[in-house]
Amino acid sequence: MRGFRAAAGVAAALAAYAAHADGQELRPSGKLLLTGGVSDVEGAGGGGLATWATITGYETRDGIGANLHGTMVDLPDYRFTAFGGAVGFLDRIEISYARQAFDTGDTGAKLGIGKGFTFHQDVFGAKLRVAGDAVYGQDRWLPQVAVGAQFKKADRGALVKALGAKDDQGVDWYVAATKVLLDQSLVLDGTIRATKANQTGLLGFGGPKNDGYQAQFEGSAALLLTRRLAVGVEYRTKPDNLGLKEDDWMDVFAAYAVNKTLSVTAGYADLGEIATFGGQRGLYLSVQAGF
Repeated sequence: MRGFRAAAGVAAALAAYAAHADGQELRPSGKLLLTGGVSDVEGAGGGGLATWATITGYETRDGIGANLHGTMVDLPDYRFTAFGGAVGFLDRIEISYARQAFDTGDTGAKLGIGKGFTFHQDVFGAKLRVAGDAVYGQDRWLPQVAVGAQFKKADRGALVKALGAKDDQGVDWYVAATKVLLDQSLVLDGTIRATKANQTGLLGFGGPKNDGYQAQFEGSAALLLTRRLAVGVEYRTKPDNLGLKEDDWMDVFAAYAVNKTLSVTAGYADLGEIATFGGQRGLYLSVQAGF
């Protein structure tokens, strides 16, 4: 209930700000539909699984943009959900937050932790655009480049440490490069992430196989079929610190922008093996509202 009240409060604040900004000193939204990405599973602007160099929202270089999002991935043995928000300042800086929940459902009893046992994680992110412009730099080869950090805190410290994790909190660092090729209606992104996270941090950080940072890759390719509809694929590599055969993630998706206020992303995600249960493939759905 507290989380719902907080989300409702943020939504009201965004609506009030949008009403104030419309016709005031901020310029109208200057980005093209979908070229700023949606919200990824950790709350940052990007694809579904990958973080992009784009700054969330449709603000121009003298404005502010923001969004709220909700995401669900329904798997055969688990269910992942997340909600959160992000604010973009001057198309330069992004601040984000996501609250993740990983519900083990009936599988929790098979794992010996109890039916419906749920892991939670808070993710606080910051991103800075350092070079390029993904959309308006069409006459240059340089992509938009951003650096960022995400502080993550899992809530099941005793359990994740019993599984072998060295810590229940950690920081991911990343550099992302995103390019929009308007002539080809194509969006490309590549991100390198330095991380110790197990299952993005839901199962803690580090483990008996490795307790140091490892470089992982996140990639996205999306085709803009119309100005409102994009389809694409993503791939994200992940470390196997715990020795539980943590697989890479991938998805195929379609994102539809109703307008610059509302977008919906649906897809099919393959998360491989999670906590000894293989074949974790299922539907992905995310809704984002903002300006």
